[in-house]
Amino acid sequence: MTATVRLVDYLARELAAAGVRHVFGVGGANIEDLYDALHATGGVIRTVVAKHEFSAATMADGQARATGRLGVVAVTSGGGAVNLLPGLAEAYTSRVPLLAFVGQPPTTQEGRGAFQDTSGRGGSIDARELFTPVSRFCARVEDPDAVPELLARAFAATRGDTPGPAVLLLPKDVQQALIEAREPLPEPAVPTASPAELHVREQAVDLLRSARRVLVIAGEGVASADARAELAELARRLGAWVAVTPDAKDVFDNHDARFAGVAGVMGHANVLRCLERADACVLVGTRLPAMARAGLEQALSGTPVVCLDPEPPYLPGIWLRGELCDTIRVLAGRLDPAARPVPAHAGPTPLSTPRSSTGGTSYPAAVAAIEAALPPDAHVFVDAGNAGASAIHLLPAPRRGRFVVAVGMGGMGYTFGAGIGAALASGQRTYVIAGDGAFFMHGMEVHTAVEQAAPVTFVIFNNNAHAMCATREQVFLGAPHPSNLFRPANIAAGVAAMFPDLAVTRAEDGAQLRAALLRGNAGDGPAFVALDFDPAEIPPFLPFLRPTKETAHERGPVRVG
Repeated sequence: MTATVRLVDYLARELAAAGVRHVFGVGGANIEDLYDALHATGGVIRTVVAKHEFSAATMADGQARATGRLGVVAVTSGGGAVNLLPGLAEAYTSRVPLLAFVGQPPTTQEGRGAFQDTSGRGGSIDARELFTPVSRFCARVEDPDAVPELLARAFAATRGDTPGPAVLLLPKDVQQALIEAREPLPEPAVPTASPAELHVREQAVDLLRSARRVLVIAGEGVASADARAELAELARRLGAWVAVTPDAKDVFDNHDARFAGVAGVMGHANVLRCLERADACVLVGTRLPAMARAGLEQALSGTPVVCLDPEPPYLPGIWLRGELCDTIRVLAGRLDPAARPVPAHAGPTPLSTPRSSTGGTSYPAAVAAIEAALPPDAHVFVDAGNAGASAIHLLPAPRRGRFVVAVGMGGMGYTFGAGIGAALASGQRTYVIAGDGAFFMHGMEVHTAVEQAAPVTFVIFNNNAHAMCATREQVFLGAPHPSNLFRPANIAAGVAAMFPDLAVTRAEDGAQLRAALLRGNAGDGPAFVALDFDPAEIPPFLPFLRPTKETAHERGPVRVG
Protein backbone atom coordinates (compact mmCIF):
# COMPACT_ATOMS: atom_id res chain seq x y z
CA MET A 1 0.00 0.00 0.00
CA THR A 2 1.96 3.02 -1.26
CA ALA A 3 -0.76 5.51 -2.30
CA THR A 4 -0.39 9.10 -1.12
CA VAL A 5 -3.52 10.22 0.78
CA ARG A 6 -4.60 12.84 3.28
CA LEU A 7 -3.78 11.72 6.77
CA VAL A 8 -7.47 11.96 7.75
CA ASP A 9 -8.48 9.78 4.79
CA TYR A 10 -5.98 7.19 5.92
CA LEU A 11 -7.48 7.27 9.44
CA ALA A 12 -11.02 6.88 8.08
CA ARG A 13 -9.97 3.96 5.91
CA GLU A 14 -8.22 2.20 8.81
CA LEU A 15 -11.22 2.70 11.09
CA ALA A 16 -13.53 1.19 8.48
CA ALA A 17 -11.15 -1.75 8.01
CA ALA A 18 -11.18 -2.30 11.79
CA GLY A 19 -14.97 -2.64 11.76
CA VAL A 20 -15.81 0.81 13.13
CA ARG A 21 -19.29 1.82 12.00
CA HIS A 22 -19.99 4.84 14.23
CA VAL A 23 -17.89 7.81 15.31
CA PHE A 24 -19.42 9.98 18.03
CA GLY A 25 -18.43 13.52 18.81
CA VAL A 26 -18.92 17.25 18.55
CA GLY A 27 -17.29 19.02 15.61
CA GLY A 28 -15.23 22.19 15.40
CA ALA A 29 -12.59 23.94 13.34
CA ASN A 30 -9.70 21.79 14.50
CA ILE A 31 -11.38 18.43 13.86
CA GLU A 32 -13.45 19.26 10.76
CA ASP A 33 -10.95 17.64 8.38
CA LEU A 34 -11.37 14.27 10.07
CA TYR A 35 -15.14 14.62 9.88
CA ASP A 36 -14.82 15.48 6.20
CA ALA A 37 -12.96 12.21 5.65
CA LEU A 38 -15.51 10.24 7.67
CA HIS A 39 -18.37 11.71 5.64
CA ALA A 40 -16.53 10.68 2.47
CA THR A 41 -16.79 7.00 3.44
CA GLY A 42 -20.27 7.07 1.92
CA GLY A 43 -22.04 5.92 5.04
CA VAL A 44 -19.66 3.08 5.87
CA ILE A 45 -18.92 5.08 9.02
CA ARG A 46 -21.86 6.99 10.47
CA THR A 47 -21.02 10.17 12.37
CA VAL A 48 -23.25 10.98 15.33
CA VAL A 49 -23.16 14.52 16.71
CA ALA A 50 -23.79 14.69 20.45
CA LYS A 51 -24.84 17.72 22.45
CA HIS A 52 -21.78 17.57 24.71
CA GLU A 53 -18.38 15.91 24.47
CA PHE A 54 -18.89 13.99 27.72
CA SER A 55 -21.92 12.33 26.18
CA ALA A 56 -20.05 11.70 22.94
CA ALA A 57 -17.50 9.74 24.97
CA THR A 58 -20.23 7.81 26.78
CA MET A 59 -21.90 7.01 23.44
CA ALA A 60 -18.66 5.40 22.29
CA ASP A 61 -18.37 3.73 25.70
CA GLY A 62 -21.94 2.38 25.55
CA GLN A 63 -21.40 1.06 22.03
CA ALA A 64 -18.26 -0.76 23.15
CA ARG A 65 -19.97 -2.32 26.16
CA ALA A 66 -23.02 -3.42 24.18
CA THR A 67 -21.19 -4.86 21.16
CA GLY A 68 -17.63 -5.59 22.26
CA ARG A 69 -16.39 -3.43 19.38
CA LEU A 70 -14.06 -0.47 19.66
CA GLY A 71 -15.82 2.80 20.50
CA VAL A 72 -14.54 5.91 18.68
CA VAL A 73 -15.01 9.57 19.57
CA ALA A 74 -13.73 12.68 17.78
CA VAL A 75 -13.79 16.17 19.30
CA THR A 76 -12.22 19.55 18.69
CA SER A 77 -9.66 21.44 20.71
CA GLY A 78 -9.89 23.61 23.82
CA GLY A 79 -13.09 23.31 25.84
CA GLY A 80 -14.30 20.48 23.61
CA ALA A 81 -11.21 18.47 24.45
CA VAL A 82 -11.43 19.20 28.18
CA ASN A 83 -15.13 18.19 28.20
CA LEU A 84 -14.01 14.77 26.98
CA LEU A 85 -11.96 14.04 30.11
CA PRO A 86 -14.65 12.65 32.47
CA GLY A 87 -15.95 10.31 29.78
CA LEU A 88 -12.46 8.94 29.19
CA ALA A 89 -11.94 8.65 32.95
CA GLU A 90 -14.99 6.37 33.17
CA ALA A 91 -13.77 4.24 30.26
CA TYR A 92 -10.28 4.06 31.78
CA THR A 93 -11.52 3.00 35.21
CA SER A 94 -14.03 0.51 33.77
CA ARG A 95 -11.51 -0.77 31.18
CA VAL A 96 -13.63 0.01 28.12
CA PRO A 97 -11.88 -0.03 24.68
CA LEU A 98 -12.23 3.48 23.28
CA LEU A 99 -10.22 5.51 20.75
CA ALA A 100 -10.34 9.31 20.91
CA PHE A 101 -9.20 11.72 18.20
CA VAL A 102 -8.72 15.21 19.63
CA GLY A 103 -8.17 18.16 17.31
CA GLN A 104 -5.44 20.70 18.02
CA PRO A 105 -4.48 24.10 16.56
CA PRO A 106 -1.94 24.03 13.69
CA THR A 107 1.62 23.29 14.79
CA THR A 108 2.79 26.61 13.31
CA GLN A 109 0.69 28.44 15.93
CA GLU A 110 1.69 26.41 18.98
CA GLY A 111 3.12 28.55 21.74
CA ARG A 112 2.22 31.73 19.85
CA GLY A 113 -1.12 32.52 21.48
CA ALA A 114 -3.23 30.26 19.25
CA PHE A 115 -6.89 30.00 20.16
CA GLN A 116 -7.40 26.84 22.26
CA ASP A 117 -3.69 26.04 22.30
CA THR A 118 -2.96 22.95 24.42
CA SER A 119 0.54 22.23 23.14
CA GLY A 120 2.18 22.96 26.48
CA ARG A 121 4.28 25.64 24.82
CA GLY A 122 4.36 29.33 25.61
CA GLY A 123 2.61 28.80 28.93
CA SER A 124 -0.36 26.91 27.44
CA ILE A 125 -2.01 23.82 28.90
CA ASP A 126 -0.42 20.56 27.80
CA ALA A 127 -3.08 18.18 26.43
CA ARG A 128 -0.77 15.20 26.81
CA GLU A 129 -0.58 15.85 30.54
CA LEU A 130 -4.36 16.10 30.67
CA PHE A 131 -5.11 12.90 28.78
CA THR A 132 -2.25 10.60 29.79
CA PRO A 133 -3.71 9.77 33.25
CA VAL A 134 -7.05 8.69 31.69
CA SER A 135 -5.67 6.70 28.77
CA ARG A 136 -3.62 3.56 28.16
CA PHE A 137 -1.82 5.35 25.34
CA CYS A 138 -1.63 9.03 24.43
CA ALA A 139 0.41 10.67 21.67
CA ARG A 140 0.57 14.00 19.92
CA VAL A 141 0.98 13.42 16.19
CA GLU A 142 3.69 15.83 15.12
CA ASP A 143 5.15 13.83 12.24
CA PRO A 144 2.42 12.80 9.76
CA ASP A 145 4.47 9.83 8.57
CA ALA A 146 4.40 8.39 12.10
CA VAL A 147 0.63 7.92 11.98
CA PRO A 148 0.57 4.23 10.86
CA GLU A 149 2.79 3.24 13.78
CA LEU A 150 0.97 5.45 16.31
CA LEU A 151 -2.43 4.22 15.17
CA ALA A 152 -1.30 0.59 15.49
CA ARG A 153 -0.06 1.30 19.03
CA ALA A 154 -3.34 3.03 19.88
CA PHE A 155 -5.40 0.08 18.61
CA ALA A 156 -3.23 -2.35 20.60
CA ALA A 157 -3.59 -0.29 23.79
CA THR A 158 -7.38 -0.31 23.60
CA ARG A 159 -7.58 -4.10 23.48
CA GLY A 160 -4.66 -5.21 25.66
CA ASP A 161 -4.92 -7.33 28.81
CA THR A 162 -5.92 -4.10 30.56
CA PRO A 163 -8.04 -2.37 27.91
CA GLY A 164 -9.11 1.25 27.98
CA PRO A 165 -8.94 4.50 26.03
CA ALA A 166 -6.22 5.58 23.64
CA VAL A 167 -5.87 9.23 22.57
CA LEU A 168 -4.32 10.72 19.44
CA LEU A 169 -3.88 14.51 19.48
CA LEU A 170 -4.15 15.77 15.89
CA PRO A 171 -3.02 19.29 14.96
CA LYS A 172 -5.06 20.70 12.08
CA ASP A 173 -2.17 20.97 9.63
CA VAL A 174 -1.12 17.39 10.42
CA GLN A 175 -4.65 16.20 9.61
CA GLN A 176 -4.40 17.89 6.21
CA ALA A 177 -0.94 16.49 5.42
CA LEU A 178 -0.35 13.98 2.63
CA ILE A 179 1.24 10.71 3.69
CA GLU A 180 2.39 7.49 2.12
CA ALA A 181 -0.02 5.03 3.70
CA ARG A 182 2.23 2.17 4.71
CA GLU A 183 1.12 -0.98 6.48
CA PRO A 184 1.22 -0.66 10.30
CA LEU A 185 3.84 -2.50 12.31
CA PRO A 186 2.92 -6.02 13.49
CA GLU A 187 1.76 -6.42 17.06
CA PRO A 188 4.24 -7.90 19.55
CA ALA A 189 3.93 -11.57 20.48
CA VAL A 190 2.04 -12.48 23.65
CA PRO A 191 4.51 -13.54 26.38
CA THR A 192 4.19 -16.99 27.96
CA ALA A 193 3.68 -17.56 31.68
CA SER A 194 6.81 -17.34 33.84
CA PRO A 195 7.82 -20.04 36.35
CA ALA A 196 6.67 -17.74 39.19
CA GLU A 197 3.24 -17.36 37.58
CA LEU A 198 2.96 -21.12 37.12
CA HIS A 199 3.74 -21.60 40.83
CA VAL A 200 1.01 -19.13 41.81
CA ARG A 201 -1.43 -20.95 39.55
CA GLU A 202 -0.67 -24.24 41.31
CA GLN A 203 -1.38 -22.57 44.67
CA ALA A 204 -4.80 -21.54 43.38
CA VAL A 205 -5.53 -25.02 42.02
CA ASP A 206 -4.60 -26.70 45.32
CA LEU A 207 -6.80 -24.29 47.29
CA LEU A 208 -9.84 -24.71 45.06
CA ARG A 209 -9.54 -28.48 44.83
CA SER A 210 -9.73 -28.73 48.62
CA ALA A 211 -12.48 -26.11 49.12
CA ARG A 212 -15.92 -27.62 49.80
CA ARG A 213 -17.84 -24.37 49.43
CA VAL A 214 -16.76 -21.57 47.08
CA LEU A 215 -18.19 -18.12 46.43
CA VAL A 216 -17.35 -16.58 43.06
CA ILE A 217 -17.73 -12.81 42.75
CA ALA A 218 -17.76 -11.81 39.09
CA GLY A 219 -17.17 -8.32 37.75
CA GLU A 220 -17.45 -6.15 34.65
CA GLY A 221 -14.22 -7.66 33.30
CA VAL A 222 -16.19 -10.81 32.46
CA ALA A 223 -18.38 -8.79 30.10
CA SER A 224 -15.43 -6.88 28.62
CA ALA A 225 -13.63 -10.13 27.84
CA ASP A 226 -16.82 -11.90 26.72
CA ALA A 227 -16.00 -14.60 29.27
CA ARG A 228 -19.54 -15.49 30.42
CA ALA A 229 -19.34 -19.07 29.15
CA GLU A 230 -15.95 -19.58 30.80
CA LEU A 231 -17.30 -18.15 34.08
CA ALA A 232 -20.30 -20.49 34.00
CA GLU A 233 -18.08 -23.52 33.41
CA LEU A 234 -15.72 -22.55 36.25
CA ALA A 235 -18.71 -22.15 38.59
CA ARG A 236 -20.06 -25.55 37.49
CA ARG A 237 -16.81 -27.33 38.22
CA LEU A 238 -16.46 -25.59 41.58
CA GLY A 239 -20.09 -26.07 42.60
CA ALA A 240 -19.87 -22.40 43.47
CA TRP A 241 -22.35 -19.77 44.42
CA VAL A 242 -21.98 -16.79 42.06
CA ALA A 243 -22.38 -13.18 43.12
CA VAL A 244 -21.80 -10.18 40.88
CA THR A 245 -20.47 -6.68 41.45
CA PRO A 246 -22.94 -3.79 41.02
CA ASP A 247 -21.66 -3.09 37.50
CA ALA A 248 -21.84 -6.71 36.34
CA LYS A 249 -25.37 -8.01 36.89
CA ASP A 250 -25.50 -9.45 33.38
CA VAL A 251 -22.37 -11.61 33.49
CA PHE A 252 -24.22 -14.53 35.12
CA ASP A 253 -27.80 -15.71 34.71
CA ASN A 254 -29.78 -13.99 37.49
CA HIS A 255 -32.29 -16.86 37.45
CA ASP A 256 -29.70 -19.62 37.86
CA ALA A 257 -29.84 -21.62 41.10
CA ARG A 258 -26.23 -20.67 41.75
CA PHE A 259 -26.91 -16.91 41.64
CA ALA A 260 -26.31 -15.43 45.09
CA GLY A 261 -27.06 -11.78 44.28
CA VAL A 262 -25.24 -8.48 44.06
CA ALA A 263 -22.24 -7.78 46.29
CA GLY A 264 -21.51 -4.48 47.98
CA VAL A 265 -23.41 -1.36 48.96
CA MET A 266 -26.44 -2.08 46.75
CA GLY A 267 -26.22 -5.81 47.33
CA HIS A 268 -28.09 -8.71 48.87
CA ALA A 269 -27.62 -10.09 52.38
CA ASN A 270 -27.32 -13.60 50.93
CA VAL A 271 -23.89 -12.76 49.46
CA LEU A 272 -22.49 -12.13 52.94
CA ARG A 273 -24.06 -15.33 54.27
CA CYS A 274 -22.52 -17.35 51.44
CA LEU A 275 -19.13 -15.72 52.00
CA GLU A 276 -19.24 -16.52 55.71
CA ARG A 277 -19.81 -20.20 54.84
CA ALA A 278 -17.25 -20.34 52.01
CA ASP A 279 -13.85 -22.03 52.21
CA ALA A 280 -12.58 -19.80 49.36
CA CYS A 281 -13.65 -16.74 47.42
CA VAL A 282 -12.78 -16.38 43.72
CA LEU A 283 -12.82 -12.93 42.13
CA VAL A 284 -13.31 -13.11 38.37
CA GLY A 285 -12.93 -9.97 36.28
CA THR A 286 -12.92 -7.66 39.29
CA ARG A 287 -10.40 -6.25 41.73
CA LEU A 288 -13.30 -5.84 44.20
CA PRO A 289 -13.30 -2.07 44.77
CA ALA A 290 -14.97 -0.46 47.78
CA MET A 291 -18.46 -0.27 46.23
CA ALA A 292 -18.38 -4.04 45.61
CA ARG A 293 -16.83 -5.19 48.88
CA ALA A 294 -18.67 -2.91 51.35
CA GLY A 295 -20.18 -5.00 54.12
CA LEU A 296 -18.01 -7.99 53.19
CA GLU A 297 -14.65 -6.82 54.57
CA GLN A 298 -14.71 -8.76 57.83
CA ALA A 299 -15.72 -12.02 56.15
CA LEU A 300 -13.14 -11.50 53.40
CA SER A 301 -10.38 -11.05 55.95
CA GLY A 302 -10.90 -14.63 57.12
CA THR A 303 -11.42 -16.23 53.70
CA PRO A 304 -8.70 -17.23 51.21
CA VAL A 305 -9.09 -15.19 48.01
CA VAL A 306 -8.10 -16.04 44.42
CA CYS A 307 -8.29 -13.19 41.91
CA LEU A 308 -8.47 -13.73 38.14
CA ASP A 309 -7.94 -10.30 36.60
CA PRO A 310 -5.33 -8.42 34.55
CA GLU A 311 -4.74 -6.14 37.55
CA PRO A 312 -4.10 -7.08 41.20
CA PRO A 313 -7.00 -7.19 43.69
CA TYR A 314 -7.59 -4.49 46.29
CA LEU A 315 -7.22 -7.06 49.06
CA PRO A 316 -4.69 -9.81 49.85
CA GLY A 317 -4.96 -13.01 47.86
CA ILE A 318 -3.58 -15.23 45.12
CA TRP A 319 -3.47 -13.21 41.89
CA LEU A 320 -3.69 -14.93 38.50
CA ARG A 321 -2.99 -12.26 35.91
CA GLY A 322 -3.34 -12.32 32.14
CA GLU A 323 -6.08 -12.39 29.52
CA LEU A 324 -9.24 -13.33 31.39
CA CYS A 325 -10.77 -15.98 29.11
CA ASP A 326 -7.51 -17.89 28.88
CA THR A 327 -6.88 -17.61 32.63
CA ILE A 328 -10.33 -18.99 33.47
CA ARG A 329 -10.01 -21.83 30.96
CA VAL A 330 -6.59 -22.87 32.27
CA LEU A 331 -7.77 -22.82 35.88
CA ALA A 332 -11.01 -24.69 35.11
CA GLY A 333 -9.01 -27.24 33.12
CA ARG A 334 -7.09 -28.19 36.26
CA LEU A 335 -10.30 -28.93 38.18
CA ASP A 336 -12.46 -32.05 38.09
CA PRO A 337 -14.74 -31.72 35.03
CA ALA A 338 -17.65 -33.28 36.89
CA ALA A 339 -20.08 -30.68 38.24
CA ARG A 340 -20.05 -30.29 42.01
CA PRO A 341 -23.42 -29.94 43.79
CA VAL A 342 -24.41 -26.40 44.77
CA PRO A 343 -24.82 -25.95 48.54
CA ALA A 344 -28.21 -24.62 49.61
CA HIS A 345 -28.53 -20.85 49.94
CA ALA A 346 -31.26 -18.23 50.26
CA GLY A 347 -30.82 -16.51 46.91
CA PRO A 348 -30.95 -12.77 46.19
CA THR A 349 -33.91 -11.89 48.40
CA PRO A 350 -34.44 -8.10 48.32
CA LEU A 351 -33.76 -6.06 51.44
CA SER A 352 -36.70 -4.63 53.33
CA THR A 353 -36.75 -0.83 52.97
CA PRO A 354 -38.99 1.79 54.57
CA ARG A 355 -41.96 2.63 52.36
CA SER A 356 -42.77 6.15 51.26
CA SER A 357 -45.16 8.03 53.53
CA THR A 358 -46.82 9.83 50.63
CA GLY A 359 -48.66 6.80 49.32
CA GLY A 360 -47.25 7.36 45.82
CA THR A 361 -45.37 4.94 43.60
CA SER A 362 -42.44 3.27 45.35
CA TYR A 363 -39.10 2.23 43.89
CA PRO A 364 -39.96 -1.51 44.16
CA ALA A 365 -43.28 -0.99 42.34
CA ALA A 366 -41.64 0.99 39.56
CA VAL A 367 -38.84 -1.54 39.11
CA ALA A 368 -41.38 -4.37 39.04
CA ALA A 369 -43.17 -2.58 36.20
CA ILE A 370 -39.91 -2.25 34.29
CA GLU A 371 -39.14 -5.93 34.83
CA ALA A 372 -42.59 -6.86 33.49
CA ALA A 373 -42.06 -4.86 30.29
CA LEU A 374 -38.35 -5.41 29.66
CA PRO A 375 -37.63 -7.42 26.48
CA PRO A 376 -35.22 -10.32 27.08
CA ASP A 377 -32.74 -8.95 24.53
CA ALA A 378 -32.88 -5.33 25.70
CA HIS A 379 -29.92 -3.41 27.06
CA VAL A 380 -30.29 -1.61 30.39
CA PHE A 381 -28.17 1.38 31.39
CA VAL A 382 -28.58 2.46 35.00
CA ASP A 383 -27.47 5.89 36.25
CA ALA A 384 -26.19 6.99 39.64
CA GLY A 385 -28.34 7.87 42.66
CA ASN A 386 -31.35 6.40 44.41
CA ALA A 387 -32.89 5.33 41.10
CA GLY A 388 -29.71 3.43 40.25
CA ALA A 389 -29.48 1.74 43.64
CA SER A 390 -33.05 0.51 43.29
CA ALA A 391 -32.54 -0.88 39.79
CA ILE A 392 -29.26 -2.59 40.70
CA HIS A 393 -30.77 -4.25 43.74
CA LEU A 394 -34.21 -5.14 42.38
CA LEU A 395 -34.11 -5.48 38.58
CA PRO A 396 -32.88 -8.83 37.16
CA ALA A 397 -30.57 -8.45 34.19
CA PRO A 398 -32.13 -9.25 30.81
CA ARG A 399 -31.21 -12.73 29.63
CA ARG A 400 -29.69 -11.64 26.30
CA GLY A 401 -28.83 -7.97 26.81
CA ARG A 402 -26.36 -5.85 28.74
CA PHE A 403 -27.02 -4.40 32.21
CA VAL A 404 -24.55 -1.54 32.55
CA VAL A 405 -23.78 0.63 35.55
CA ALA A 406 -20.90 3.10 35.31
CA VAL A 407 -19.43 2.79 38.79
CA GLY A 408 -15.87 3.45 37.60
CA MET A 409 -16.34 7.18 38.09
CA GLY A 410 -20.04 7.13 38.95
CA GLY A 411 -20.67 10.19 36.80
CA MET A 412 -24.28 11.37 36.79
CA GLY A 413 -25.80 11.51 33.31
CA TYR A 414 -23.54 8.80 31.85
CA THR A 415 -26.51 6.70 30.74
CA PHE A 416 -28.05 9.17 28.31
CA GLY A 417 -25.15 9.04 25.88
CA ALA A 418 -24.22 5.44 26.63
CA GLY A 419 -27.74 4.17 26.02
CA ILE A 420 -27.90 5.96 22.68
CA GLY A 421 -24.54 4.55 21.59
CA ALA A 422 -25.58 1.02 22.55
CA ALA A 423 -28.92 1.32 20.76
CA LEU A 424 -27.44 2.70 17.55
CA ALA A 425 -24.67 0.11 17.43
CA SER A 426 -26.80 -2.93 18.29
CA GLY A 427 -30.23 -1.95 16.98
CA GLN A 428 -31.71 -3.40 20.18
CA ARG A 429 -34.21 -1.63 22.43
CA THR A 430 -32.21 0.06 25.19
CA TYR A 431 -33.57 1.29 28.52
CA VAL A 432 -32.01 4.26 30.29
CA ILE A 433 -32.99 4.42 33.97
CA ALA A 434 -32.00 7.70 35.61
CA GLY A 435 -33.06 10.24 38.18
CA ASP A 436 -34.03 13.83 37.56
CA GLY A 437 -30.62 15.08 38.70
CA ALA A 438 -28.90 13.03 36.00
CA PHE A 439 -31.48 14.18 33.47
CA PHE A 440 -30.80 17.83 34.20
CA MET A 441 -27.08 17.21 33.64
CA HIS A 442 -27.10 15.42 30.29
CA GLY A 443 -30.72 14.68 29.44
CA MET A 444 -30.66 16.90 26.39
CA GLU A 445 -29.05 13.99 24.60
CA VAL A 446 -32.69 12.98 24.15
CA HIS A 447 -32.40 15.38 21.21
CA THR A 448 -29.66 13.16 19.77
CA ALA A 449 -31.87 10.09 20.19
CA VAL A 450 -34.69 11.85 18.34
CA GLU A 451 -32.35 13.04 15.57
CA GLN A 452 -30.91 9.56 15.12
CA ALA A 453 -34.20 7.65 15.66
CA ALA A 454 -32.41 5.53 18.25
CA PRO A 455 -34.50 2.77 19.89
CA VAL A 456 -33.99 4.10 23.43
CA THR A 457 -36.59 4.25 26.20
CA PHE A 458 -35.72 6.88 28.80
CA VAL A 459 -37.22 6.17 32.23
CA ILE A 460 -36.87 9.11 34.63
CA PHE A 461 -37.40 8.60 38.36
CA ASN A 462 -38.31 12.18 39.31
CA ASN A 463 -38.13 12.91 43.03
CA ASN A 464 -37.40 16.61 42.48
CA ALA A 465 -34.15 16.34 44.39
CA HIS A 466 -30.55 15.28 44.43
CA ALA A 467 -32.11 12.53 46.49
CA MET A 468 -29.04 10.48 47.37
CA CYS A 469 -27.38 13.62 48.73
CA ALA A 470 -30.57 14.52 50.58
CA THR A 471 -30.87 10.99 51.95
CA ARG A 472 -27.26 11.05 53.16
CA GLU A 473 -27.92 14.32 54.94
CA GLN A 474 -31.09 12.90 56.50
CA VAL A 475 -29.39 9.71 57.70
CA PHE A 476 -26.00 11.07 58.75
CA LEU A 477 -26.60 14.76 59.49
CA GLY A 478 -30.17 14.78 60.79
CA ALA A 479 -31.97 16.61 57.97
CA PRO A 480 -31.55 17.30 54.24
CA HIS A 481 -30.33 20.74 53.25
CA PRO A 482 -32.89 22.69 51.19
CA SER A 483 -30.38 23.13 48.37
CA ASN A 484 -30.74 19.43 47.51
CA LEU A 485 -34.55 19.62 47.37
CA PHE A 486 -35.86 21.19 44.14
CA ARG A 487 -39.11 22.93 43.35
CA PRO A 488 -41.33 20.43 41.47
CA ALA A 489 -40.73 20.13 37.72
CA ASN A 490 -42.96 18.41 35.18
CA ILE A 491 -40.16 16.85 33.15
CA ALA A 492 -42.50 14.91 30.88
CA ALA A 493 -44.42 18.05 29.89
CA GLY A 494 -41.19 19.87 29.15
CA VAL A 495 -39.82 17.11 26.97
CA ALA A 496 -43.13 16.70 25.16
CA ALA A 497 -43.20 20.41 24.36
CA MET A 498 -39.65 20.30 22.98
CA PHE A 499 -40.16 17.15 20.91
CA PRO A 500 -43.79 16.93 19.69
CA ASP A 501 -43.11 13.73 17.72
CA LEU A 502 -41.56 11.89 20.69
CA ALA A 503 -43.74 9.41 22.61
CA VAL A 504 -43.78 10.97 26.10
CA THR A 505 -45.73 9.75 29.14
CA ARG A 506 -46.05 11.04 32.67
CA ALA A 507 -46.98 7.84 34.47
CA GLU A 508 -48.91 8.01 37.72
CA ASP A 509 -48.26 4.46 38.91
CA GLY A 510 -46.61 1.17 38.03
CA ALA A 511 -49.43 0.07 35.74
CA GLN A 512 -49.18 3.22 33.64
CA LEU A 513 -45.39 2.90 33.58
CA ARG A 514 -45.61 -0.68 32.30
CA ALA A 515 -48.15 0.29 29.64
CA ALA A 516 -45.95 3.15 28.43
CA LEU A 517 -42.91 0.89 28.28
CA LEU A 518 -44.77 -1.71 26.24
CA ARG A 519 -45.85 1.01 23.79
CA GLY A 520 -42.21 2.08 23.52
CA ASN A 521 -41.12 -1.50 22.89
CA ALA A 522 -43.52 -1.70 19.95
CA GLY A 523 -42.03 1.37 18.28
CA ASP A 524 -38.84 1.84 16.28
CA GLY A 525 -37.51 5.06 17.79
CA PRO A 526 -37.12 6.69 21.19
CA ALA A 527 -39.69 6.90 23.98
CA PHE A 528 -39.72 8.86 27.22
CA VAL A 529 -41.46 8.14 30.53
CA ALA A 530 -41.27 10.12 33.77
CA LEU A 531 -42.63 9.00 37.12
CA ASP A 532 -42.79 10.99 40.37
CA PHE A 533 -41.38 9.72 43.67
CA ASP A 534 -41.08 10.91 47.23
CA PRO A 535 -37.54 12.31 47.75
CA ALA A 536 -37.59 10.89 51.29
CA GLU A 537 -38.01 7.26 50.16
CA ILE A 538 -35.01 5.17 51.25
CA PRO A 539 -33.50 3.04 48.47
CA PRO A 540 -31.95 -0.42 49.02
CA PHE A 541 -28.53 1.08 49.76
CA LEU A 542 -26.81 -0.55 52.73
CA PRO A 543 -25.27 2.59 54.29
CA PHE A 544 -28.77 4.10 54.55
CA LEU A 545 -30.38 1.11 56.27
CA ARG A 546 -29.80 1.01 59.99
CA PRO A 547 -28.88 -2.50 61.21
CA THR A 548 -31.96 -4.45 62.23
CA LYS A 549 -32.53 -8.03 63.24
CA GLU A 550 -33.04 -10.09 60.11
CA THR A 551 -36.63 -11.20 59.57
CA ALA A 552 -37.79 -14.46 58.08
CA HIS A 553 -38.99 -12.51 55.04
CA GLU A 554 -35.52 -11.05 54.48
CA ARG A 555 -33.88 -14.45 54.83
CA GLY A 556 -36.13 -15.84 52.10
CA PRO A 557 -36.56 -19.41 50.91
CA VAL A 558 -33.62 -21.77 50.65
CA ARG A 559 -32.46 -22.42 47.09
CA VAL A 560 -30.93 -25.78 46.22
CA GLY A 561 -29.02 -26.38 43.00
